[in-house]
Amino acid sequence: MAMVAGLPKPVEWIGSSKADLKSFPEAVQDVVGYALYQAQVGLKHRGVKPLRGLGSNVLEVVARHDSDAFRAVYTVRFRVAVYVLHAFQKKARRGIATPQPEIDLVRRRLRVAEQHYRENYGGGQIDEGRQRENRTGQRQRIR
Repeated sequence: MAMVAGLPKPVEWIGSSKADLKSFPEAVQDVVGYALYQAQVGLKHRGVKPLRGLGSNVLEVVARHDSDAFRAVYTVRFRVAVYVLHAFQKKARRGIATPQPEIDLVRRRLRVAEQHYRENYGGGQIDEGRQRENRTGQRQRIR
């Protein structure tokens, strides 16, 4: 779903996601910012993976700094905008899974993003279909 010539999609920030990201170390902000830019132009950053349980179009970028792990969650579900749903520092010391309270917050913010999209982009197209990556890293619809 790479964009053809044109402007990048706008980025919409839900809840405290922008302020939370701004509190991260500058190197982490750079990684997340570049991943978001790639999403804006229809590409996928190499450090991005689908957030388990929320579909293939809700994505998580993980950035490490010193011994800390920082995460930002965004969605490419909407045709004309990228929505940043959450940014947080993973504090749990066990495992790599995203903690359930963080996933619950992402779900709530995804509903807010859907409402915002309908109100501000005239409903537009919401891509709720399943997708996968082809060999070149681009997403393609699974029928």
